[in-house]
Amino acid sequence: MKENKDNSKAERVSWAKDYLSYFLKWVVLSVIIGIACGLTGAAFEHCLAYVTALRQSHAWLILLLPAAGLLIVFIYRGFRISGVGTNQVFDSVVQGGSLKLRLMPAIFISTALTHLCGGSAGRESAALQLGGNLGCHIGRLLHFDKEDERIATMTGMAAFFAALFGTPVTAAVFIATVISVGMVRHAMLVPGMFASVLASQIAKRLGSEPVRFAIEVPDVSLSLMLRVMVLAIACGLVSALFVRALYWAGKGYDRLFSNPYIRVAVGGLCVIALTLLAGNQDYNGSGMNVIQRAILEGQSRPWDFALKILFTALTMEAGYKGGEIVPAFYIGATFGCAFGSLLGIPAGFAAAIGFVTVFGGVTNTMITSIILAVEVFGGAGLPYFAIACMLSFVFSGYNGLYSSQVIMFSKLRSSRIMAKVDHQMHLDNVGEGAIPENRDEGSDNLSH
Repeated sequence: MKENKDNSKAERVSWAKDYLSYFLKWVVLSVIIGIACGLTGAAFEHCLAYVTALRQSHAWLILLLPAAGLLIVFIYRGFRISGVGTNQVFDSVVQGGSLKLRLMPAIFISTALTHLCGGSAGRESAALQLGGNLGCHIGRLLHFDKEDERIATMTGMAAFFAALFGTPVTAAVFIATVISVGMVRHAMLVPGMFASVLASQIAKRLGSEPVRFAIEVPDVSLSLMLRVMVLAIACGLVSALFVRALYWAGKGYDRLFSNPYIRVAVGGLCVIALTLLAGNQDYNGSGMNVIQRAILEGQSRPWDFALKILFTALTMEAGYKGGEIVPAFYIGATFGCAFGSLLGIPAGFAAAIGFVTVFGGVTNTMITSIILAVEVFGGAGLPYFAIACMLSFVFSGYNGLYSSQVIMFSKLRSSRIMAKVDHQMHLDNVGEGAIPENRDEGSDNLSH
């Protein structure tokens, strides 16, 4: 009896030591990654701000977009990383496998070139790739095994995202939930949160501005709640439309231009032509000034969201770099501002609703979008934001920006579907019958 008690005590002591050892390892990892991503993220943010200001003061730079595209293709082919992007970073988390260190200078330079010459793009794809690469190689330097290296990769993704947007909680939860929708990677949350907070604080001290908006939120009422619900459903459909537009543009380019140099040059020429027709550069770059105008001033043209969808699809699917999430913010804010006003919702508040709901719709991240609303707009109006994010998530269907993303559960029924995001699904085919089965019920390894 005494021997059994001694064995049990020894097991508890051994378990406690292992647990504490892992916790300390994650703390050390998060500090190293947080510092690295905070410094690199601040440098990246300042670089994008500089090239954007340069383009805005020298409008003729947009004429160099095809040349910038040719250089981007040359860089990626020269570095032998053509076709490598955010989906491959997600795959490295799920399946294992190393990331190429040379991806970092390539995505940094290519994103800067895209913004300098007026391509319609964001910055989060670069953030996820840069952060994931940093995390992966830091984990390797610390001699982590493959499982822990995956956690390090995700921690880097979250930290870099937080450094760019100043939203550490959103960043950690986003990375923990976006790869497999419906499954939370809990082991990543502690190092991811520590690293994200540290990275965002370092970037802020180095001059990076967090994304924050002060808005007036109406009191909660049944009448306004119903109108917000209508807006949220519409934003979900707009989310699906945005993803479909990216898919259609990609298929069109594939059919017409097999040569990547011709493809990117033609895409650049299309963006230039559309910019000249528009008569302004509101749809080029990230468009943060337009987002601010919609949210803070309640001003948006009814066609702004549609043109941003077109500009972004032509830019990103041609081969330019940056990301689609900031354009999703733009699309949501401008659509929400215009359509919400028709519903009698205060324009700035409706723009804020659109900002978070289209983000949640294109990324299939409901909880993350609710947290984003709190970090960006404060806690006021949480019931409105929460119900809006839920409805947009459902009505966006099973479309999504990331083809490596797996949706674990149905959005409409209590059933497991284990399906990859289907970029070929039409908007009127949302439902379990349209979702292909991608993995067995008991499998722990998602099929990609």
